[in-house]
Amino acid sequence: MWRPWGNKKSPVRIHDTSSPFSCSSFKDIQHLCTEESSLSSATKRTANVFHRVRIANSLLRAWAPDRAGTRPDSCGKIPDSVTDRSISIPGADKRIVVYFTSLRVVRSTFEDCKTVRSILRGFRVSIDERDLSMDSGFLNELQGILGQSKLTLPRVFIGGRYMGGAEEIRQLHEAGELKKFVEGLPAAEPGTCDVCGGYRFVLCHECDGSRKLYTEKSGFKNCTACNENGLVRCPSCSCAPL
Repeated sequence: MWRPWGNKKSPVRIHDTSSPFSCSSFKDIQHLCTEESSLSSATKRTANVFHRVRIANSLLRAWAPDRAGTRPDSCGKIPDSVTDRSISIPGADKRIVVYFTSLRVVRSTFEDCKTVRSILRGFRVSIDERDLSMDSGFLNELQGILGQSKLTLPRVFIGGRYMGGAEEIRQLHEAGELKKFVEGLPAAEPGTCDVCGGYRFVLCHECDGSRKLYTEKSGFKNCTACNENGLVRCPSCSCAPL
């Protein structure tokens, strides 16, 4: 029989059409909004870090010596600003001295230093490599020798005589003239140094690289026997400072 019509309402089941996301109260919504804002803040902080790195690299490039007044050569390269070949290093008559940097901050400078060292090592003669990024004392030496405060790298001296920078060494090597300058220099020692492993520096024997010394009388004080990195030149393979 048919169910009688009446005013009594029968229960009707409503299917659940809600989305997988559920929220029990407005507090949950506030909590989710807080999490989203914190994530966006973290993303902004990460972006700021990369932005600061870009700015730092731009400043380092901007601090490079201004060579706008120097005209490029036929190959489009800017020649060395120091052209006085009469400059010499006393006590370096029997070796090559190269001032360079191992830092990769300015890629062109790093590549120039790498190329020049590779060319000179190919002659298998004695080379005194002085890394300015390892010891700031090398920078003071170079500035005193060339008489300039702003300098580009690398700088090469052969037999105590100043030869120039990366472009000058490339040109001499391509012309076959560089080989004449290195003739008669002592041959390089085979293998690597047993003391420093070829790094030319070892930990300071006074402070063990900590840069601090302690005495009962005065307490802690800075070590004066090493450089700013807590290192000293290897006594076995590095030449004495000028």
